[in-house]
Amino acid sequence: MNPLDLWQTFIITARGVAEAVLPLLFILFVFQAFILRLPPRYLLNLLKGALLSATGLLLFLLGVQEGFLPFGYAIGEAFDTMDHRWLVIPLGFILGFVTTRSEPAVRVLCNQVEKTSAGSIRASLILFSSCFGVGVFVALGMARIIYSIPILYILIPGYLIVLLLLRFTQPAFISIAFDAGGVATGPVANTFLLGLGLGLASAAGSGDAAVFGLGLVALIALAPIISVMVLGIVIRQKSAAGGN
Repeated sequence: MNPLDLWQTFIITARGVAEAVLPLLFILFVFQAFILRLPPRYLLNLLKGALLSATGLLLFLLGVQEGFLPFGYAIGEAFDTMDHRWLVIPLGFILGFVTTRSEPAVRVLCNQVEKTSAGSIRASLILFSSCFGVGVFVALGMARIIYSIPILYILIPGYLIVLLLLRFTQPAFISIAFDAGGVATGPVANTFLLGLGLGLASAAGSGDAAVFGLGLVALIALAPIISVMVLGIVIRQKSAAGGN
C-alpha cells in the first residue's frame, strides 16, 4: 500500500474511533457535572484511560484492516488451489477456533462471566464452547462456499435449534449465549474470517462472490448462541446427576 492510501485509511479509522469515543466522554462530563462529581484526580485518571483506549483501538483497527483482511483473503484464494477441496472444511474449523480465541471481546466477556458468577461458571468453559461453536460454523461456511449451498439452508435450521434450546437452557446461559454471539463477531472475525470467505468464493467461482463470500459473519454470530446454550444444558445435567 502506498503512503497516500495508508494515510487515508488512518484518517477514516481515526474518525471512526473519535465517533465512538467522544460521545462516551460527553456523557461522562454530563454525569460528572450533574450527578457524579468525582474528585479531579479520579476524573483525570478516567481521561487518561480513555486516551489510552482510543489510541490502542486506533492501532488495533489499523492492524486488522491492513493485515488480517488481505491475509485472510490470500489464504482463501490459496485454499482453492488445493487438490482435495474438502480439506477446506477442517481447516475452516481450525481457523475459526483460533480466530475466536484471539478475539479480545470474547475474552473480556468470558472473564466478566466468571467474575459475575463468583467463579461458578469458568471463563475457560465459555471460551472453549464459543471457539468450538464458531469453528463448526466456519467449517459449514467453507462447505457452503465450495459446494454453493444457499445460506438459508444453514441459518434457518440453526435458529430453529436456538428456539428449541431455549426451552431447556438455564436463563443465565441464555443471556451469556446471546452476548457471546455478539462479541464473537468482533474486528478480528470481521476482517480475517470475512476476508477468508471472500477470497475462497472469488477464487472458487461460486457464482457471485458477494452472495457466497458474505454471510459468514451471520454464521459466526449464531455459532456461540448454540454452543453456549448446549454447554448450559450439559452443566445442568451434570449438576442434577451429582445431586442424585
